[in-house]
Amino acid sequence: MTRKALVFFGGWDGHEPGPTSEIVADMIAAEGFDVTRSEGTAILGESDLSGFDLIVPVVTMSDVEADAVKRLTAAVEAGTGLAGFHGGMADTFRKNTDYQFMVGGQFVAHPGNVIDYRVEILRNGDTLLDGIDDFDYHSEQYYMHVDPRIEVLATTTFSGEHAPWVKDTQMPVVWKHGYGQGRVFYSALGHKAAEFDHPQMREILRRGLLWAARKAD
Repeated sequence: MTRKALVFFGGWDGHEPGPTSEIVADMIAAEGFDVTRSEGTAILGESDLSGFDLIVPVVTMSDVEADAVKRLTAAVEAGTGLAGFHGGMADTFRKNTDYQFMVGGQFVAHPGNVIDYRVEILRNGDTLLDGIDDFDYHSEQYYMHVDPRIEVLATTTFSGEHAPWVKDTQMPVVWKHGYGQGRVFYSALGHKAAEFDHPQMREILRRGLLWAARKAD
């Protein structure tokens, strides 16, 4: 049976939610999923979310009905996968802590805005990022508040050039964790659509999307 995925998008235009959601939808479709791509959050209150094997939010900020988030978190808790990137997943629904609890972290700052930084792959026995080495990246370096329970797969270290008080802070960039029966994956990379041309960024997200999705019977 063909697995189903939902990509819903909207919010702040600076993150190019339309183009980036289309790229992600195409990525998932190429892996054999039947993909629904929907603008806004109305679908969270209208559809049977448990019927999706994977849900990908691409919404920065925005308000949402509390009941819609309850339906989303219930679907993930019951086994639907959740995966996403950058502010489209970790700066979404800022006022809703239930959503943040599910994601495992929340964006709070990007000192220096778009800068050069290094992404460091952790060698902790997890195989999800096997074959991917540390790499340089040019984008917003996300400073985040994170759940100590997440399984961190990659980090970045702040130089302190733009915020001296965070010098040498090691910050998660890629993580995964469980939420009930569901799997949750997040990558902080992907500020704009052009960043999907970066091979490591794209491959990390592709693997994470597939990992998070409910496994086929």
